Amino acid sequence: MPTWTALTLVPDEARATALGAAMERLSPEPTGIGVFEMEDGSGLWEVGGYFTEAPAPASLALLAAAFDARPFTVSELPETDWVAKVRRELSPVEAGRFFLYGSHDADRVPDGAVALLVDAAMAFGTGHHGTTRGCLVAFDRLLTDGARPTSVADIGCGTAVLAMAAALSLPVTPIASDIDAVAVEVAEANVRLNDLAGRVLCLEAAGFDHPRLAAAAPFGLIFANILKAPLIALAPDMAAHARDGGHVILSGILNPQADEVVSVYGRAGFDLLHRDTLGDWTTLTLTRRA
Repeated sequence: MPTWTALTLVPDEARATALGAAMERLSPEPTGIGVFEMEDGSGLWEVGGYFTEAPAPASLALLAAAFDARPFTVSELPETDWVAKVRRELSPVEAGRFFLYGSHDADRVPDGAVALLVDAAMAFGTGHHGTTRGCLVAFDRLLTDGARPTSVADIGCGTAVLAMAAALSLPVTPIASDIDAVAVEVAEANVRLNDLAGRVLCLEAAGFDHPRLAAAAPFGLIFANILKAPLIALAPDMAAHARDGGHVILSGILNPQADEVVSVYGRAGFDLLHRDTLGDWTTLTLTRRA
């Protein structure tokens, strides 16, 4: 069955949210609506609807005018076997010693690699995104340079790829936390898929707000692959939960945003060790000053 998408950009969150709510009353009705802040620093919000029947151009034009949105772009998507497509496009990824693959590529795992299995159905955070791969490259460098943290946290863990990489590389039980309950369920499924049950602790938490995180601090290594705004907001808590001389690996940072994050973390007590750029994204490795 073909699917239509109708996408527009809106100047601010309030109007974007209101437009998303108004789209629910369209006829034909959308099967889904998304409202997302753009990650390019523009301050714009994207509002999109998905339809099994072509939406009426006049109705979309009226909505765009009412909420000061740009004209909708309507596209028809062909019928697609999305799992098969993702499997074709998710070729294995190498990031230093780490090798991320789907089950359809199990025969391609190199000897001696630290292998992480994440299937197509759980593709977010597999390492194909520059932020996840950047974190793995940074972690590989720390290990090569002799870092051996005895406690690890993965804040905003998504699929828990980074926590699993730590569990496979170090004699630790990393804590993988996320504010989203669904992400925690996905993380737990990935942990089981990689035979790491009991070796990674997955929990739901906003930042460091969980007794298990408080009890395990200070951490020798903290991953935080999220976005600039929450990274900046977390800087004081990051400093409070990092061991003196310990490391943090931060990503989800667009290249033009990196200097601001470095500055904020410098004031919080961190020194920059490395800056890795992959495409549009920057990964920062910092150390906590004593």
